[in-house]
Amino acid sequence: MRYAWRIATAILVAGKLLVAGHAYPQTESAPAVSQSARDGGHDFDPLVGTWRFRLKRLDYRGSNTWGDLDGTGACYKLWDDRAQMDTVELDGSQGHIEGLTLRLYNPQSHQWRLYWANSKVGILDPPQIGEFRDGHGDFYTQDRINNKVIFVRFDWTRLTSATPHFEQAFSEDGGTNWEVNWLTDQTRTGDTPVWDAAASGHSAEPAAGSNQADSAATADSAAKADPQHAFDFDFGAWKIHMRRRLHPLAGSNEWTELDGTTVTRKIWNGKANIATVDASGPSGPLRLLSLRLYDPQAHQWRIHFVTNDEGVLSVPAVGEFRNGRGEFFDQEPFQGRSILVRFRIWQVSPNEISSDQAFSSDGGITWETNWVNTMTRINPST
Repeated sequence: MRYAWRIATAILVAGKLLVAGHAYPQTESAPAVSQSARDGGHDFDPLVGTWRFRLKRLDYRGSNTWGDLDGTGACYKLWDDRAQMDTVELDGSQGHIEGLTLRLYNPQSHQWRLYWANSKVGILDPPQIGEFRDGHGDFYTQDRINNKVIFVRFDWTRLTSATPHFEQAFSEDGGTNWEVNWLTDQTRTGDTPVWDAAASGHSAEPAAGSNQADSAATADSAAKADPQHAFDFDFGAWKIHMRRRLHPLAGSNEWTELDGTTVTRKIWNGKANIATVDASGPSGPLRLLSLRLYDPQAHQWRIHFVTNDEGVLSVPAVGEFRNGRGEFFDQEPFQGRSILVRFRIWQVSPNEISSDQAFSSDGGITWETNWVNTMTRINPST
């Protein structure tokens, strides 16, 4: 929301939770809470379905004039009910809004994180963090609006009714006073929306005489022509085989392997997508979710990762596609040192994708690959 509308895989290795593109110390996990703490992992379940939206938005701070927007949206369960995704499209006196909300539940803190983005920007707002008490959900964050740091509050009520209600408010005085600037009322139009990822991917066989270079060139040409569709080749359901170096940046060549499935679903006609991974191996089960957002101003993609035991999105790996290959980078701590992380993904053929992850401890002069993935499309059409 906000006025400016700004709005792979994990195994335990050497004391680190390594997420594709992101390495976190265990000590960064949320503190344990009392065993009597309420499990709110299903608080938002009543929102699953399709909806008609009626929205009122304050024209500007301190104004008494409100604009009206109307539209439709849907709420989907994801990741075996460990996450939810809302999509909404609205039109009215204040223009057109195409937005999404990703909701993640942290089982350690027993709190939700609500992440909002809109297609005009493709950058996540700071997450709203909070919980429900007696059917009333309050979620808070700190943000900068018009160069001033303020508090932002999300307020959810009537979730179990057919007309849920949402409000957003700002506070400039540490929460003593709040100015409501966004009101949303929803009316249910249907239950259990269908989001068929398997049907959304292009699964045609390569033409006679085609090869890997042809496939890469085709993908690169599409990415250059319209970068917001650079990930279209990844839509659908895939088998995934993973090889993972157990001790990165330690001179070790010991690897482990995992097998499972991954599904990538299209959002905003390709300007965003969400991928889930469910795999297992000698190191145990792995469940991962990745949200990818296209920034139309920078012509770059941002990739966020989260594992089910944390419920917290990582900082984004940022990059773009060149020569048929997407390259995305970020900087993060690893074993007490700051390193660079690189994630790459490319199309081998219409029915095969490869990706890898590498670390650099010398500013990108040398890279050590620690993660190699091969994905094969499930039930390709002929």
